[in-house]
Amino acid sequence: MDELNKHDELEEKMVDEAFNHLIDTYLASPHRKKVEIITKAFNFAKHAHKGVRRLSGEPYIMHPLAVAQIVCEDIGLGSTSICSALLHDVVEDTDYTVEDISNIFGPKIAQIVDGLTKISGGIFGDNASAQAENFKKLLLTMSEDIRVILIKIADRLHNMRTLGSQRKNKQYKIAGETLYIYAPLAHRLGLNKIKSELENLSFRFEHPTEFENIEMKLAKTKAERNKVFDSFTAPIRARLDAMGIKYELKQRIKTPYSIWMKMQNKHVPFEQIYDILAVRIIFDPSDLALEKSECFNIYVALTNIYDSHPDRIRDWVTHPKANGYQALHVTLMFRDEEHNAKGEWIEVQIRSRRMDDIAEKGFAAHWKYKDGDIDLSEVENEKELDKWLTTIKEILDDPQPNDMDFLNTIKLNLYASEIFVFTPKGDIRTLPAGSTALDFAFTIHTFVGSHCIGAKVNHKLVPMSHRLQSGDQVEVLTSKSQHVDRSWLNIATTAKATTKIMAMLRREERDARKRGEEMLDEFFKKNDLPKNSSSIDKICRLHQCQKPEILFTAIGAGNVKLGDDDLSLLREKTNTGGWKRLFSFGRKKNLPPVEDKALVNKAFDRKKVLDLNENTIQNKYALSECCKPIPGDAVMGYIDDNNHIVIHKLQCPVAARLKANHGNRVLAAEWSKKMSTMLFPVTIFMRAIDHIGLLNQITQVISQQMNVNMHKLMVEVNEGIFECKIQLFVHNTNEVDELIKHLQALKLLDSVSRV
Repeated sequence: MDELNKHDELEEKMVDEAFNHLIDTYLASPHRKKVEIITKAFNFAKHAHKGVRRLSGEPYIMHPLAVAQIVCEDIGLGSTSICSALLHDVVEDTDYTVEDISNIFGPKIAQIVDGLTKISGGIFGDNASAQAENFKKLLLTMSEDIRVILIKIADRLHNMRTLGSQRKNKQYKIAGETLYIYAPLAHRLGLNKIKSELENLSFRFEHPTEFENIEMKLAKTKAERNKVFDSFTAPIRARLDAMGIKYELKQRIKTPYSIWMKMQNKHVPFEQIYDILAVRIIFDPSDLALEKSECFNIYVALTNIYDSHPDRIRDWVTHPKANGYQALHVTLMFRDEEHNAKGEWIEVQIRSRRMDDIAEKGFAAHWKYKDGDIDLSEVENEKELDKWLTTIKEILDDPQPNDMDFLNTIKLNLYASEIFVFTPKGDIRTLPAGSTALDFAFTIHTFVGSHCIGAKVNHKLVPMSHRLQSGDQVEVLTSKSQHVDRSWLNIATTAKATTKIMAMLRREERDARKRGEEMLDEFFKKNDLPKNSSSIDKICRLHQCQKPEILFTAIGAGNVKLGDDDLSLLREKTNTGGWKRLFSFGRKKNLPPVEDKALVNKAFDRKKVLDLNENTIQNKYALSECCKPIPGDAVMGYIDDNNHIVIHKLQCPVAARLKANHGNRVLAAEWSKKMSTMLFPVTIFMRAIDHIGLLNQITQVISQQMNVNMHKLMVEVNEGIFECKIQLFVHNTNEVDELIKHLQALKLLDSVSRV
């Protein structure tokens, strides 16, 4: 009994310490000091969750406390948000209602808690439709009060920090959701620090070995980076001191996730990632009005010390990013004569203290610099955020027939970098990088976009597919005879343009369907034929249309012409025997959709990890063609529409979408250690300066040294650059790594990687 009491006392102490830390953080912030209501919310939540524990075993109240701490410390919000964070699970998990919260804490806190309750349990539910519906709720509540999504992101961050207590397949699902939606949302709202942590935590749970390897290599190279940082910044410190500037110099180290992504995209090892170190100069301006000019004064001082890269200057000071980010980026050439090192490019980010706050805490930090008291109800007055929310509302107003299309449409603009283009009158417009002239046309007006035939960019005629660059001046050319075409979906890149084009196409399809049905009625009437489902089915089969609606649309659009063949078919005597029975039999054989949860749960035990051995790979599970996993790869199982299990690599782009959009179908999987006889195809890609005998050296390493069987070989030489793809059969990733290691030993080869 004494042991039990001691345990309770320790837990009570842990909870009190967490609450006191929250209060201390809040008191150090610029907010009005409403400690009383925060204490009241804490006591209420503590009582409501009494006796409840998380999967990790700790008291449940530690979760709301942790979320409130993130909301206060990392996002910089005030008492209303802190109280809402403390109470965010009360309505969902206890008998208290939103009305109770409103009566005790007021309508504003109740409204936020209600918004959080509506989107509880993760954005994504058990099927695609529910996912999209929950995400729509999230965006609707966000457009009413931005604090809902900010607290939800904090909630997700703490869930990710404690993800280790969940089952493997649940980890994959939650990490997939996080990378697909939450990290991009955090980025779009300017929460850079949180975005980076969400990405790293997802990476750590999905690819623990790769994460640990990169962490280990970063630790090993830390001393060398510190030397470079000290040598590089020494003359910068001297110059800034002489200028009388109050400043702070920081190292910015690339995160393990961003290093890994670069390694994957460029097919290079860790040792060939050269921009791991960047330098951040954070200065205190003598006057906020002189903030911009002081940024450029520092830039000029730096270019007097080091040569700058002409193509790598980024002016986010004059033109802030859409998420509020402001800084001046310049890349400088550093030659360390003391250590006789090669010249290397180092990026320097110049920010004021205000800009740095906004870069880390996002939009919430804006209010700190207005009057020292943050009021998030003013958020709609913020120009850039308001533009984005307007776009979100436009997309929500236009119903999407396909739920995954809806999610992907929203996703389009979350992570995009910005470019700045000008109208003929000189007005500036912000667009995602990669936007086309057609995207620009839709930012002007829907009518302009729908009748676009091309554009003049910097007074030169270009097609609507032309990709715009920052600084372009764009004049849209229109024609009343122009109409939206389905091929435009391949040209449009922004959410707004894509949504409008899809809406117009659906409207045209509805009109064509109605017109087609009327034309079919007229055809039956004119030829004195009975119109019934049997007759329509016959015409559908003749024109290879799966459904009557598709047939009506095809007739209305002029793609199907009704004529003699249709008449001949309809005037034949109806066969009531074999054909009809065969057609019915075929329809009955369709498998039930995988969304039938009972079927899936009956067939597969979600708690078990799939054992990938030679028997299951040959007889039970299929290896995905898109990523071709082999033993040693981190993998997962996915239940497809035919109720079959397909094995994907965890880092496969298709798997990333499946984890986020269909988390209920994801299964944890591991390779058996007994896999020894099966061979799997892999492709190795090599690049080098072309030399006589190079291919011979490569094949000798593969065939003679490594005794590996080659299946296919493709070689191409362009302007002296040798590129080679070889498909091989191997047992596991260890063999691939060993092979790559031997090939890299050939000094003539510039790069070797598995595709």
